[in-house]
Amino acid sequence: MAARITPLRLEAFEQLPKHARRCVYWEVDPGIVDRGDHLSDPEFEKEAWLSMVMLEWGSCGQLVVEHRGTAAVGEDPGDEPCLGYAFYAPPRSVPRAGRFPTGPVSADAVLLTTLGIEPGQGSAELSQSLITAVVGDLVRRGVRALEAFGRTSAVDDLTDRASVPADVRPVMETLGDCSVEQCVLDADLLMDAGFVVVSHHAYFPRLRLELEQGLGWKAGVEAALELLLQSAQLEQPVGAGTSNCL
Repeated sequence: MAARITPLRLEAFEQLPKHARRCVYWEVDPGIVDRGDHLSDPEFEKEAWLSMVMLEWGSCGQLVVEHRGTAAVGEDPGDEPCLGYAFYAPPRSVPRAGRFPTGPVSADAVLLTTLGIEPGQGSAELSQSLITAVVGDLVRRGVRALEAFGRTSAVDDLTDRASVPADVRPVMETLGDCSVEQCVLDADLLMDAGFVVVSHHAYFPRLRLELEQGLGWKAGVEAALELLLQSAQLEQPVGAGTSNCL
């Protein structure tokens, strides 16, 4: 199976899996939880957030879709199944970031909030490819660092509200069908991708990936993206992309 990674466009919102469209853990002011308010339309809120960030800042998502080669006449390329996705934004655009005990996010960093892989799609490989795509986008835009809040395995031991430390209760409060397990990135996955812990915490450390380590780092990102492109080309059907010779 071939896959391709592309910047998320607002027109592709409906391509996202249901949970990705409805998850507003990071995007909606968590103060509405404190007030006991009900969120009537999570999908509208998520799409509105994406629209705002894209308008004010630019691309804030990467999408992995199953690559079916050249679309047939009348076939909509948007029908390609979504295999995974990632969202990232300036921390000022992410209300939930202010609730983490290891905040704030560094002023020179963009925050990676979400990375989701559909079941049965080889999560480790696609996760690394998505992070590479995010890094490649940010390097081209001159961003110095990518940060993320990680979730450690110790979170699994917080089985009831009484066992939750006071400093992480604002993190654990969720909206709709969101959950910390689904919506906060695994710290081990981030470290496997090269992130390092810059603010330690038993449950929710903050991690950082430096993007300005000279031309060597940039060359490495470009090489990784080139390998992804070559891999996609190799997986195309024989004869795809070539002209017929008489």
